[in-house]
Amino acid sequence: MIQQSGLALRTLRTPAFVLAICLAVVPLSAQQVAAPAPQSAPSSQGSPPAQVPDKAPDTSAAAPGHHITAEQARQLFGLVDQLIQFSSQETGFPIRGEVNRRLTTRAAVASYLMAKLDDDQDAKRMQQSEIVLKKFGLLDRDFNLKPFLIDLLKEQIEAYYDPKTKTVNLLDWVAPDEQKPVLAHELTHALQDQHINLDKWDEQTPVDVSLNSSDDNIHLAKDEIDAARGAVIEGQATAVMMDNILKPMGHSRLKDPEVVEFIKRKMAASSDSPVMARAPILLSESLMFPYRDGLSFVQDIWMDKGRDAAFTGTLDHPPTSTWEIINPLRYEQGMTPPIPLLPDIHPLADKLYRPYDIGQVGQLDVKILCHILGGDQAARDFASAWDGGLYWAGQRRDATPSERATTGSIALFYLSMWTNPTSAQDFARLYARNLGRKYSNLKRDEAAEKSTPAGVDEEVYSTGEGPVVITTRGKMVFIAESFPLSLARNLASLILDFQGSGAIETARGRFTPANPPAVVFASDPQPLTASFVRFFARAGVMKSAVDAALQARASLVEAAPGARRQ
Repeated sequence: MIQQSGLALRTLRTPAFVLAICLAVVPLSAQQVAAPAPQSAPSSQGSPPAQVPDKAPDTSAAAPGHHITAEQARQLFGLVDQLIQFSSQETGFPIRGEVNRRLTTRAAVASYLMAKLDDDQDAKRMQQSEIVLKKFGLLDRDFNLKPFLIDLLKEQIEAYYDPKTKTVNLLDWVAPDEQKPVLAHELTHALQDQHINLDKWDEQTPVDVSLNSSDDNIHLAKDEIDAARGAVIEGQATAVMMDNILKPMGHSRLKDPEVVEFIKRKMAASSDSPVMARAPILLSESLMFPYRDGLSFVQDIWMDKGRDAAFTGTLDHPPTSTWEIINPLRYEQGMTPPIPLLPDIHPLADKLYRPYDIGQVGQLDVKILCHILGGDQAARDFASAWDGGLYWAGQRRDATPSERATTGSIALFYLSMWTNPTSAQDFARLYARNLGRKYSNLKRDEAAEKSTPAGVDEEVYSTGEGPVVITTRGKMVFIAESFPLSLARNLASLILDFQGSGAIETARGRFTPANPPAVVFASDPQPLTASFVRFFARAGVMKSAVDAALQARASLVEAAPGARRQ
């Protein structure tokens, strides 16, 4: 996992679907266990790559509350130069410089987090995001996000690479048996950094809130770039970690692709991750996406086009959306995801609402949302029928300071696009059936529906937070929540009519990595999951991914000829 400066929390922006976390870890005395002095890694591409060492460090696991020993640390760091050679051979990335290595304590990690967050103005604004996550139904109204994320990170983080200091940080409470594959993972990040400068490459999504129509559409076009790039980075490192485990046993991802599927299934089912086991699907899916789907993306590109296309190719010409990560063939074909354009809504909305957040609703977002609404089958069905989407949230200008911390201060609309009218109608029904999950006093407003304009397919509900209006037209569903009824209808008409103007087709091809907008505006349009995906991809390598790879190794050992069976 890549550890960006300040654990990359500066990327968790102000707007609503941004991660609301200040990581209130109790600051203990910072202490770092010094590793052996780092040796310069060979820089010649012609140097013969070292084999994966047959003998790993002492694998006796550290008991809970204990640390690995100085001798175990010495053995572990003695493998750095061999493992970076292995990673270079696997990826094709040349070794261009020295990689520092350090063994770090819990106290040092906590202190580092606190020091970075103390002066981060974005961190103070992050906490407003939780109310929009709840407004959308991605989190329960009574869920307390910040303390849960702290517990999850304490359980999951096992190492991180810091591109600012060019240092691989291993954690002294992780069992030695897990450290070697983790080190191979992190050294891959070091080689990626030497190839493209991760600190700049993974910072494409702008910051702050969009305040006008021109900004809105440029931001929508750039929305998922960082999330997609995070999946590439983690997918590559996870692929190397897997082969580091498999190749000494005579296996590999290419020879045994079924092992990849095994690992993907096991990632979210670690028996030693109780916090992960009770995480809301928004968090568990966002945490696993860079590993699970990033790994599939890299694997498919490698199988179709070879190693260089999967590694240097995807860094030099990265995908721009989670849609491309989930559908690697579309990336190979040079296709870009559908991005609806948003007409100028500000003359209608800004009098009552202060712009709060804007973003795409990507394919991963729909998968998670529909899983919450209808279970596994609904998630699969609707994700495959997804054809684009966007949302906008505003906060009432007359909201009191206490009201601003509640979902009642937020109004939002969501335009969803589908590949066929049947899916659009089915989604509208599914969404309507679940309104009671997040709103009190829910009732069908038949009186309001009597004033529905002729020819409009509309359902109106009254709730404790104002009207919910669901409008279906062909392959589109427009949902407005908590706007006054007249404003909701005006927004629906404006936005749905606009999609028939041909402008959406222009939006689909306007902004690409080769054709960026001439001006970068200040905003942070987040897909529903993007800030979480980026955060988890940068926070540190996650235990669930490492455990899944180690379970694959154990299964292969058990299945090997001559293996003793109970």
